[in-house]
Amino acid sequence: MARPYSIDLRERVVATVAGGQPCRAVAELFDVSVASVVKWSQRARATGSAAAKPMGGKRPYLLEGQRDWLLGRLSEKPDLTLHALLAELAGRGVEVSCDTLWRFLKREGISFKKNRLRGRAEPS
Repeated sequence: MARPYSIDLRERVVATVAGGQPCRAVAELFDVSVASVVKWSQRARATGSAAAKPMGGKRPYLLEGQRDWLLGRLSEKPDLTLHALLAELAGRGVEVSCDTLWRFLKREGISFKKNRLRGRAEPS
């Protein structure tokens, strides 16, 4: 992901627009897009600063509210498949993808390996 323009450039652009120059001329002068000049000026008028909004950050996990139920369900019946868990979650009103469930279980340190405990296929 690209980095935001420096606050110094943003402040100079906003100051030039506030000084009466048209946005298109300012964009050409500072070699940035007209849309950037307009957005920075609007943000400076609304918030008092043309600084970039924070990038990235920690996203909330979709299944965090179902953590206790999921772990309890897997301790009750450890041979459940991902798709069976998805169906049970859907019955509880939680619609997520198989990948979301897989990433949640991976974070919790749970894997679906073939072993004797789960009674899956064994080598001959």
